[in-house]
Amino acid sequence: MDEIVLQANHISKSFHDPVTVPVLKDVNLAITKGEFVAITGKSGCGKSTLLYILSTMDTDYEGELMIGGEVMRGKSEKQLARVRNEKIGFVFQFHYLLNEFTVVENVMLPGLKLTAHTESEVKVHAMDRLKTLGIESLADKKANQLSGGEKQRVAIARALINNPSVILCDEPTGNLDKKNSLIVFDIFKKLAEENKQALLIVTHDQEFANNTHRIIEMEDGKIIKQ
Repeated sequence: MDEIVLQANHISKSFHDPVTVPVLKDVNLAITKGEFVAITGKSGCGKSTLLYILSTMDTDYEGELMIGGEVMRGKSEKQLARVRNEKIGFVFQFHYLLNEFTVVENVMLPGLKLTAHTESEVKVHAMDRLKTLGIESLADKKANQLSGGEKQRVAIARALINNPSVILCDEPTGNLDKKNSLIVFDIFKKLAEENKQALLIVTHDQEFANNTHRIIEMEDGKIIKQ
């Protein structure tokens, strides 16, 4: 039996501004260790909203979210922040790197926040992640000196620093050209198949989605295929 790292049971969500608009309707899914999964669907179908709930950053929903077999409902913000830092890696369309920091300093940030290792240990881990992605030569460059493709690889290295069991990505290739999109895809495939990390990726790129292990298709706040 494959180990389930992320599970959503009967997740529903509505926005109330000022009228109530349902955004997610009875969503059920499970992601297992080492699985590389894409979420697709038209703009406004609820993909990103679902991702934010799965990441524990949005706690205003009905239903049950489990990460690593642990129920997230009822946890304090401090407890959720720890779950995010220990078990979840994030990669967004915009890399959110700090320009005044070097590449290695940007990658170290979530590791320092976790306070499980000394600063020198975190730096060693950060350099390991940069090596994995083939960008260790950029370690001492400032973030604003990088190309778009390099920045996204640094953002992936940062997401990996605490060795999360699941990596959540929102349009990670949305701002990249074909060549850099393929590089990012190959990195994700390697993480799933060699590191056994689960990846759940919201994407509009159908070619990218078609090459993952599984596609979850959404329409009008519901999963219509998975």
